[in-house]
Amino acid sequence: MLTRLSIRNIVLIEALDLDFGRGLGVLTGETGAGKSILLDALGLVLGNRAETALVRAGADKASVTASFEFATLPAPLAEALDDAGVELEAGEALVIRRQVKADGGSKAWVNDQPVGVALLRDLAGSLVELHGQHDDRGLVNPRGHRALLDRFAGADTAAVAKAWADWRTAQARLDEARDALEQSRADQDLLLAHLSELTAIEPQAGEEARLAETRASMQKGEKLSGDLEELRHIWEGSDSPLASLRVAARRLDRIAPEHPMLAEALDALDRAVIEAGEAEEKLRAAAEVLEHDPVALDAAERRLFELRAIARKHRCEVDELPTVMRDMRARLDAIEGGEAELDALEDAAGKAEARYRDVATALHRQRTQSAERLDAAVAGELAPLKLDAARFQTSVEELSEDRWTAAGMDAVEFLIATNPGAPFAPLNKIASGGELSRFILALKVALAEKGGAATVIFDEIDRGVGGAVASAIGERLARLADNGQLLAVTHSPQVAARGRTHYMIAKSSEGTVTRTGVVLLDAAGRQEEIARMLSGAEVTPEARAQADRLLEGV
Repeated sequence: MLTRLSIRNIVLIEALDLDFGRGLGVLTGETGAGKSILLDALGLVLGNRAETALVRAGADKASVTASFEFATLPAPLAEALDDAGVELEAGEALVIRRQVKADGGSKAWVNDQPVGVALLRDLAGSLVELHGQHDDRGLVNPRGHRALLDRFAGADTAAVAKAWADWRTAQARLDEARDALEQSRADQDLLLAHLSELTAIEPQAGEEARLAETRASMQKGEKLSGDLEELRHIWEGSDSPLASLRVAARRLDRIAPEHPMLAEALDALDRAVIEAGEAEEKLRAAAEVLEHDPVALDAAERRLFELRAIARKHRCEVDELPTVMRDMRARLDAIEGGEAELDALEDAAGKAEARYRDVATALHRQRTQSAERLDAAVAGELAPLKLDAARFQTSVEELSEDRWTAAGMDAVEFLIATNPGAPFAPLNKIASGGELSRFILALKVALAEKGGAATVIFDEIDRGVGGAVASAIGERLARLADNGQLLAVTHSPQVAARGRTHYMIAKSSEGTVTRTGVVLLDAAGRQEEIARMLSGAEVTPEARAQADRLLEGV
């Protein structure tokens, strides 16, 4: 609930600090005293537009600070704070401060952390519910009517939300599988053609490197073949160097015993024959290795170019072609197995849809039945509020399938008809300001909602009524405030007498300076203020006596 409101330099308010408690608090004062200023100030911390006209004349800035305390933090409020990165410890007050500069611009803080005004608007729905002469939010807004009816019915909306999420998930998986299968089918002929082409060529891992090496070796042999051929002619035949060395060695062998030096020469010549023989063997081996075979070279080049061309076609490296083949086979296998998977997903989606239809239909029936009970409860509140000719109806419309949501298959709206025989229409389209406030009060009493906004404010709900109707309004406001906090700006003494706390708003002037102040009244002050409300400018003894009777009767 709202525990404290501090205002600085807002219009006629120079400095004001108000403490609020549980139950019904009433705010009274003469017309023009500044009751609307309090609501405008509170509106700033709830994210309303910051008008520079709100800054008190002569001040460079204005500020409003509101403190809220909770027994349990409402889930929407906790989620909004968490999303904004604002930490709130258990039992800690939520303090919102808004500052407006006279030259334009505003700033906002939540628990001393700078925030955007959008966050204040997000928090507002969980903090304060304001009903006034021109209310266009809260109970008037059809977007909240379904949740109010569900709360009245005690409906298990979580089951519907889960069934909806399960259905959407199952349907998304089915749609994805269908799209994938359709795409695969479209690609099937192309996959088969590509796989046939790759199978025909049978690429092997590492084949490119081996072919490139063979090709290079054969190209080198082609280049050296002429030189090797000339060497072959030199080393082969009867007049080759090796043959001449062997002839010389044989002749020297015959005469070597004749002299020691000839024996040494023979040894050297024998070594030359051996070395020359080894050189000949190496030349022959090299010629075999580097032998130029034009047919083999052409075949190697064709194979290499073919592999590289098909790799470019598939935008991969040659060594990746075997992997590409495996992937193609896997995709073709998936197409064959996709039908079975699709059948399973269709079955799952069908079951999820059936589950959603079951729980949403049950919720629709519960809403329809609860709507009748709510209509009867509101109807019972209309006559005491001088709305006995009016009728209230909770419309539960079953939507077309394309408009179903996690909230179910229904659109819910509160409708009224203010005159007999008149058609039903939305609340704010027919009711006048005073009627609208009383309709809302009747609806609030019928709903007896819990877990709503921390603070409920009714602004001049009693405008244009008096006597028994005002007394009925006061009794219902007090009843609504029993388990929470409700503030009522009122001109009715019957309503004021019901307040647990009573604040009087008064305007005072000193020379050219006008100020608005707020006083928490004690028992004597309450009697005098209610007597003033009863009698007007001059408070008479009869008015004081009547005020006493009103206070004693509550």
